[in-house]
Amino acid sequence: MGRWAMRSRWNARKAVRAGTDSALDVLHPLLVLGRGAHRLAGWGLAWWTRTPRERRGPTLFAVAACGVLLWLLPYGPMLMGLGLLGTTAWYGRQSAAGPDGSRAAPTAVERARLQALYEALVPYFALEGDPHPEPLYAYDGGWERAFEEFVFRDGRISGLLLRYPPSFRDGELAARLRVERLLAAKTGRGREYRFCWDEECNLLEMTALEPLPTRIHAQPFVTAPGETVLGFTDGCEIHRTVPVHFLGEPAPRDVPPVMWRTGPRSTEQHLLAVGTPGSGTSSLLRSLALQALGRGEVLIVDGDGGGEFASFAARHGVLGVETTLPGALTALEWAARETERRLLSAGRARQRGENVPEDVRRPLWVLVDRPAALTHLARTEGRTDPQELLRMPLRHGRAAGVTVAVAEQFEGAEELGDAVLTFTRARVVLGAVSPEQVGGVLGEAPQTGPPPGVPPGRGFARLGHGPVLRLQVPATPDPQDETAGEAERNAVRELLPEPVRGPGPGPAPAQDRGGSGQSADVQLPAPPAGRAT
Repeated sequence: MGRWAMRSRWNARKAVRAGTDSALDVLHPLLVLGRGAHRLAGWGLAWWTRTPRERRGPTLFAVAACGVLLWLLPYGPMLMGLGLLGTTAWYGRQSAAGPDGSRAAPTAVERARLQALYEALVPYFALEGDPHPEPLYAYDGGWERAFEEFVFRDGRISGLLLRYPPSFRDGELAARLRVERLLAAKTGRGREYRFCWDEECNLLEMTALEPLPTRIHAQPFVTAPGETVLGFTDGCEIHRTVPVHFLGEPAPRDVPPVMWRTGPRSTEQHLLAVGTPGSGTSSLLRSLALQALGRGEVLIVDGDGGGEFASFAARHGVLGVETTLPGALTALEWAARETERRLLSAGRARQRGENVPEDVRRPLWVLVDRPAALTHLARTEGRTDPQELLRMPLRHGRAAGVTVAVAEQFEGAEELGDAVLTFTRARVVLGAVSPEQVGGVLGEAPQTGPPPGVPPGRGFARLGHGPVLRLQVPATPDPQDETAGEAERNAVRELLPEPVRGPGPGPAPAQDRGGSGQSADVQLPAPPAGRAT
């Protein structure tokens, strides 16, 4: 995918350049005259500004008198027009880009930067004992033959298209990553870069990317049925945009989303999110829950037991929030039976030629945070692994309208079962991780290096066999987390459904976020056969 995208951008760039050159050739006289007229007008305005007031009147009278004399002379108007045309062409003969109208030549400082970058690449691209009389990369060579295009911004290289020798092992991930790290270090730290390798043409394109927006809070997103917003990315791979409100801005802005599609026609029905501590995997699950509650029902299992989802308990559409091993086993057993019931009900309805019942068409979301902790507890107590209970919803969830989203940290990723790893084709990686770690989860290393400072919710996403996309999850903190911003917490509170029952006359008991015995569980009894709770 990356190679074809690189070739398409390269071919598009050549086509645009050829069309631009042809248009410039045709319109060159008009461009010269327009540039000269602009410069003469600027010169006249500057002269008028610096001329004293008492001298402006006599000067204008003298100019008008000369114009009248030229008008009365034979061929005077024609000579005056030719003189003005020649003067305009003379002042517009050179553009600001250079004498030939092309791109301005690099300055001495820019040439020094390009040469330094070229010399740093020599040990990676030079071939020992190269028989070629003029190798592309040599210790005494110059950058002119190796660098096809370059762009400077604020004194630093922000874009580069270089050619590398065919002997370079561009098919090996380790070799490519070494070159990418070198380019990112030599062109300026503190930025994120996109690298596109074209193995067929031996070209490498590097582009400095703008940082992804981090001031997007939880809000109702404009989506179609079956669509869920995982986060937001740049417009390099995604051409669709949705209106989004930013913190502190009254008017919305259009931002390209990473859209995850679920339903009977989806090929990525289930999701796995892996991240580092504090990277925002729980915030991603909260964002998914808030979006799912608008069209379906949600069952939440908090394996960490820290009360991150206590605000969802006892609300309309939330079937349960389980934080203990017994509660998680009961909830996941019910989810497996509910998946089986939905399959049987849908099959019978189709056999009779009837529509699928409404309770089967209504989406059911099963969100599991930190299942590795529950697996460890179950193994210690000799009980059923909760991840095995997810096998039925994972395998048959697409036909039954059940979607499973699992979030885990890298420390517990080895405890993930085969069912979770096999059926979760939508993948997300969050946090400051290496490209090798990202490739191990997504199946393909990203084309962009890790950002210098990773904010919460920042990472990469890949849906099925699609491209690896940069991702910024909308800020969806726990409303009870006092360390989060008040505006972000209020945005989450406004999206939460109404409580099932109003608060009692007494004060509500404080939530125990340390797992000392208090629980925010809403126990669900097992549904009777053929009925959903």
